[in-house]
Amino acid sequence: MNRVFVCSCFGVTEEQVKSHAEAGACTPRQIASACKAGTDCGGCVRRIQALLGRGACPRRQLADQGAPVLTELPEAA
Repeated sequence: MNRVFVCSCFGVTEEQVKSHAEAGACTPRQIASACKAGTDCGGCVRRIQALLGRGACPRRQLADQGAPVLTELPEAA
């Protein structure tokens, strides 16, 4: 298998970034939270942005419309 590394600092591959994106990470910051990619030298952030593109992400669409992206969770009973 041919691994294409996006983040050399943390050894994160394109497949891992795509996997995190499919799981709901819509922004480079969310990818960083998931796997640390982009948090050291920052050289991969543009590549991460390119991989994320402007695809269909419900949270991104809400943000683009100016709606709150994170909603409050109900209090635990």
